[in-house]
Amino acid sequence: MPTLSVSSEQVCYLIIKMREFDVQDVATDPGNASNESDDRTVSVLEDYADNPVVQEIQGAIETMPDDEQADLVALMQLGRGDRDIDEWEALHNEAQREYIDQTAAYLLGQPLASDYLEEGLTQFGFSCAEFETGRL
Repeated sequence: MPTLSVSSEQVCYLIIKMREFDVQDVATDPGNASNESDDRTVSVLEDYADNPVVQEIQGAIETMPDDEQADLVALMQLGRGDRDIDEWEALHNEAQREYIDQTAAYLLGQPLASDYLEEGLTQFGFSCAEFETGRL
């Protein structure tokens, strides 16, 4: 069984944050100047350029060493079914070669990335269930 450079806790944190990002919709009123209490704060569910969830995800990923960033890309691709876990080293090396300068943007641009990360993590025998229970 291959080993991960990135901790399961870091991956679970990103999965939760990416799910927050996934539920957001396009901004319907980018110039909205109304009081948030008047609109029941529905703008929280809209995606704006200065989106704090995106900033959190980017910040968390960009502070990781290259090996951990490559693990994230490889985990997402593993979970998506691009390759089997037996090919982990090749998957990891390819991720490090191809995506290391754009890991956050790549992951944020992948539909269902949070689900694929979770599936990839599951193939390593980890679960986010305890992490979510302890954090939420």
